[in-house]
Amino acid sequence: MKTPTRHWKAALLTSAAFFVAAPFSGAMAEDYNPEANTLAKLGVTVEGMKADDPILTAEEFEQGKAIFFQRCAGCHGVLRKGATGPALTVDVTHELGYEGAHDFITYGSPAGMPNWGTSGELTEDEVKLMARYVMVEPPQPPEFGMPEIKDSWKVLIAPADRPTQKMNDLDIDNLFSVTLRDTGQIALIDGATYEIITVIKTGYAVHISRISASGRYLYVIGRDAKINMIDLWMEVPATVAEVKIGSEARSVETSKFEGYEDKFAIAGAYWPPQYVIMDGDTLEPLKVESTRGMTYDTQEYHPEPRVASIVASHFRPEFVVNVKETGKVLMIDYSDIKNLNVTEIEAERFLHDGGFDSTGRYFLVAANARDKVAVIDTKEDKLVTVLETGGVKPHPGRGANIVHPVYGPVWVTSHLGDETLSLIGTDPEGHPDQAWKVVQMLEGLGGGSLFVKSNPKSDHLYADAPLNPDEETSASVAVFTISELGTEEPAFKTLPIGEWADIKEGQPRVVQGEYNMAGDEIWFSVWNAKDKESAIVVVDDKTLELKHVIKDPRLITPTGKFNVYNTRNDVY
Repeated sequence: MKTPTRHWKAALLTSAAFFVAAPFSGAMAEDYNPEANTLAKLGVTVEGMKADDPILTAEEFEQGKAIFFQRCAGCHGVLRKGATGPALTVDVTHELGYEGAHDFITYGSPAGMPNWGTSGELTEDEVKLMARYVMVEPPQPPEFGMPEIKDSWKVLIAPADRPTQKMNDLDIDNLFSVTLRDTGQIALIDGATYEIITVIKTGYAVHISRISASGRYLYVIGRDAKINMIDLWMEVPATVAEVKIGSEARSVETSKFEGYEDKFAIAGAYWPPQYVIMDGDTLEPLKVESTRGMTYDTQEYHPEPRVASIVASHFRPEFVVNVKETGKVLMIDYSDIKNLNVTEIEAERFLHDGGFDSTGRYFLVAANARDKVAVIDTKEDKLVTVLETGGVKPHPGRGANIVHPVYGPVWVTSHLGDETLSLIGTDPEGHPDQAWKVVQMLEGLGGGSLFVKSNPKSDHLYADAPLNPDEETSASVAVFTISELGTEEPAFKTLPIGEWADIKEGQPRVVQGEYNMAGDEIWFSVWNAKDKESAIVVVDDKTLELKHVIKDPRLITPTGKFNVYNTRNDVY
């Protein structure tokens, strides 16, 4: 396969297909003047075009804007100032050049940039368009404050009209909420029968599913910032309330501290940069707070500090809100939202995903653009440490908690930018010499990993590599035997998940392992293009053999999967 090497900055173009944004609504190119962006004025050369040609027509600008928001903004930012991926401001893209941008959009890189062209996700004309689009200044989408949020809020079934008891015979704890990314839907799949119970229309490209403390309500948020609240007690689970908290978002969570179960929900937006606290029964927006402000290190104003992951503390009535660009963790006390008390912890830029250690006290969050992990003590509300992971762009999802045969409890992250997995000690009392240090590095399949996964009942640790440009690598999973990690060079076994799915067309990518409630099988999404067949492959965790393949015409672009029991109890 051709490897592009046109410019050193091009090697930094590492946007992740799994983190994308929906197109912004409304006419945002009305002031766009293509004549002001001729090739000559931009100092850009494009084969087959003349110096006085407009680099984009108004129609092409609109098309490029939509593709960028769908495929690129999640990593590079709405304003293209960078985070997981580097900045794509015009000074950078002009130096990179049209040909360099074209090559990397086409071929990707092992550091996590998807191969948009060779995978067929973008046509050659679309690749050419995007290589030109990144040469012009990005548009700024409109604000989205409380009036707009309230206008979007709908209660479809009022709490008084909902069931007073469970009306179905579903084993709710073993349900899987599966994102059908490109259809704007989720599928609820029975973990025992592997049957799709129902498909529910949601926001575009649901990023995560979260479960209320009671286990009754499922909250999902799309990258278009739409939240659906789904009642799992109904005869057929369905949406009972919905709201839109911005133009682009990633995170939603519910209150779980004793006495506040199901009382509040919170969601964080990428645009506008803000978080919204809502009523837990109706999604009525109660409080909206901006995250714009100064970066923790240089004390410079940032216009786009996006809210990444949010978790609910087990030790206080608090939400743990991670703000990417400013590098701050906000401990938001929801015991009195009228007089909101926020503890601001300086951590590291650019905060992304993370998860709790096995005790639920310490939250470990990746500052992936700086190759670090920050550790937050949610009992004491303070920073424990910021440590180097030893790899490039840590991307743990929630991470994986395992008991190492030598170092005791550790938390694991894989990396977008290389093949490494880092094992970090998390037991300051039982193993103080290893606490908050990388105690071991493993080598997985290759760069482009998004998720690691294990289970307290398992002796296995899994790592995917869906963003690796190599077809065989992106369709496989590495699995380590935990009890063998004490050996000098522990080897992994490669599971050919894509091959097991028996999909004939496209470049299916295997992503995000998720265990069932019993912890004896693990499910992987085999994610293909929207017009191609996709699947979910179920693996027997004990034997590492194929157990079942779920195929259904409704299973279109499956990505994230969230088992109700594991999600509600932070089991990973």
